Amino acid sequence: MEKLYSIQEASRILGIPKDTLRYYDRLGIVSPTRENNRYRRYSRNDLIDLMNIQIMQYADFSLDEIKGKFGFHRMEKVDPAYCHEVAAFLDAKNAETRKKIDHLQKVSQLLDVAADTLRDFNPEKDQRLAEIVREIYQGIRKKETEIFEEGCDDHQG
Repeated sequence: MEKLYSIQEASRILGIPKDTLRYYDRLGIVSPTRENNRYRRYSRNDLIDLMNIQIMQYADFSLDEIKGKFGFHRMEKVDPAYCHEVAAFLDAKNAETRKKIDHLQKVSQLLDVAADTLRDFNPEKDQRLAEIVREIYQGIRKKETEIFEEGCDDHQG
C-alpha cells in the first residue's frame, strides 16, 4: 500500500506552509485524497506535483498559468495537441524571460559604471556613464514610440 502523508508531513518535507497547501487544494492545483475524517492525505505523486509547482513558481510562473496550462493529473494518454499548446506557451514564457534578462543586464551594466564613475570621478568615466544612460533611454523611448505608433495606426484614415 502506498504511503500517504499528512498535511503536516507534506509541509515539513517540502517546506511549504500548510496554509499554502490548503490554498492549492482550494484552487484545484493539487487535490490530495481525503480520509473519512476529511483530513488531507498526500501521495508521493502529490508531493512530486508540489515540487514541480515550486520549480515553476521559481521560474516566475503565476498560479493561474500553472493551473491553466499544466494539468497536474497523470495523463493516461498523451494528447499531442495539448503538448504543442504547452510547448508554445513555454516558448513565449522563455522569450519573455530573455527580455527580462536583457533588461537586467543593462541595469547591471549601468549600476557598475555609475558606481565606478562615483568612486573615481573623471571626465572619461562620466562620458561613458552618459553614453550608457543615453543608450538605455533611447531603448525606453523606442518602446514608447512603438506603442504610440501602434495606437496611432488604429486611428488613421
